[in-house]
Amino acid sequence: MKVMDDAAIKSRYKKLQWSSFLAVTIGYSMYYVCRTSLNVVKKPIIDAGILDASALGVISSALLFTYAIGKLINGFLADHSNVKRFMATGLLLSTVANVVVGILGFITLQQTIISTAAFYIVFAICWGVNGWCQSMGAPSSVVTLSRWFALSNRGTFYGFWSLSHNLGEFFSFLLVGGLVSLFGWQYGFIGASVAGLIGVLIIVFMLHNSPKDKGLPPVEVFAGEQQTDEPKNQSVGMAQKAVLRNPYVWVLALASAFMYVSRYAVNGWGVLYLQEAKGMTLANATQIISINALLGIIGTVFSGWLSDTAFKGNRYIPAVSAGVLEVLALILFAYGGDALWVNILAMVLFGVAIGVLICFLGGLMAVDIVPREASGAALGVVGVASYAAAGLQDIVSGLLLDNNKIETGIVGGVPQYVHNFTPALWFWIAAATLSVILVCIVWHKARRK
Repeated sequence: MKVMDDAAIKSRYKKLQWSSFLAVTIGYSMYYVCRTSLNVVKKPIIDAGILDASALGVISSALLFTYAIGKLINGFLADHSNVKRFMATGLLLSTVANVVVGILGFITLQQTIISTAAFYIVFAICWGVNGWCQSMGAPSSVVTLSRWFALSNRGTFYGFWSLSHNLGEFFSFLLVGGLVSLFGWQYGFIGASVAGLIGVLIIVFMLHNSPKDKGLPPVEVFAGEQQTDEPKNQSVGMAQKAVLRNPYVWVLALASAFMYVSRYAVNGWGVLYLQEAKGMTLANATQIISINALLGIIGTVFSGWLSDTAFKGNRYIPAVSAGVLEVLALILFAYGGDALWVNILAMVLFGVAIGVLICFLGGLMAVDIVPREASGAALGVVGVASYAAAGLQDIVSGLLLDNNKIETGIVGGVPQYVHNFTPALWFWIAAATLSVILVCIVWHKARRK
């Protein structure tokens, strides 16, 4: 076996690092295409009279709940796995789920072959399976980044990898939306499956499991990182148990959960709020709320790089700053008045803040304070708390709005209502504030491993 000198090791390391980084970034983008395909085809399915909005809501929730549970379990499994095989398998199965739904969509048009009720049941099952498979993507990506990148630049690459969420949504609207417009809603699922298959091939040929598998030293040795007081040669299982016993991981998970409450509250109820409370048209309300998603790209991409360079790897200063900015943005959104520029500014600030917090609270800060061997477990704990909170937020916000309705008249014998959003707004602002407080609690635990 040929022994490589230092220059050769450095060159090979850099090549494999970039190859793996591109694989998880592009690959996870294709995960998102296979996840968000339903969002693009809802209206054509409803217009075709195959399923109604309630049925599609149940199908969407099937993905969300299996994703939340899977994020925890697959986070733990990813630490033990060959991440190339693990990530490729998840995307391949997600691809199959899209193919099955697309093919059944063609068959459903022939009522004598399969009924719409049967299509609904199979669709819900496939989408639940899809949610589980989707939960294999993020843990594989984060474990890859932990195995290949040093602490000094992990945040930078984590931030840029987080862009894959936005890229995936863009590809989904571009590819799936285009196919649906040209050929019909069934082709949207077929197109998503093609994108998924491309992602599988990229993962298989470009992703590398670990430096050890390539005959290279571990990244902490290669980067000359200072050794910590963690037990030497501890197993993955021991490291994962340590994660579950680490109170700071759970505090960060709660901080992320409260942040997800406000994030999904604005994304889910913001359009209705602007229409009912501020008298805006649907078009204007949609455009204003979409600004926060666009600005989130800036916050996500530059947050990791900024923390690595300006703050020497300390995530807490920018995280708390972003949390305070989120609270101020929500207050401006709630009480800043009806002026268009005020609400646009609120969403600009909110989008940047949420972009930073998704990167930090959504995983990176928890990953930073656990051993590399348990990166997936840390992400899983944060993930299940975040998505469970997002689901509960919808229930609580809906109850608060339903219990504070104001009747405005009767049209066609049907009472008409608008909602008093004040209690819901307090709930959203309180959640964002609690998130900041929880991050401050763990500030002194900024030791990295």
